[in-house]
Amino acid sequence: MATAAPIEVFLRRERIPYTTFHHPIAYSAQEEAAASHIRGRAWAKTVACFIDAEPVLAVLPAPYDVDVEALRALAGGQTARLAREDEVARLYPQCEVGAMSPLGPVYRQRVFVDRRLAADTEIAFSAGTHADAIRMQYADFLDVTRPTLGAFAVPHRH
Repeated sequence: MATAAPIEVFLRRERIPYTTFHHPIAYSAQEEAAASHIRGRAWAKTVACFIDAEPVLAVLPAPYDVDVEALRALAGGQTARLAREDEVARLYPQCEVGAMSPLGPVYRQRVFVDRRLAADTEIAFSAGTHADAIRMQYADFLDVTRPTLGAFAVPHRH
């Protein structure tokens, strides 16, 4: 499987410059970053969440986890939770489970980005598979996703 078609169609339609690349199969954002020889803080980890009943994407550097309460407060919702695996499979059918991109407009979903991602001018992220990725300018990513920026990432606990 290569980059999920809806992702490439979206980026071409929006005329966003990007590159795709293949890396050894990896199942976590931190593993993908390492396999791609990219610093974890520059790898955009995408986490599917629900704010109230609305599916949203939380995007943060690979070495971090979502603070669900901080995300809920940022979104102004009453409740927040991580999506279950079956919900992820249903919401992103063209992607391998857990390999959806952070391009919320592809899925008609709001995007929340942790400010820590702004540390680099370029980001990389999963392109729909556990072995394919996209690299683009962070500014272009912001332009195309129009995210809500805030602080909701906490260091990953091993």
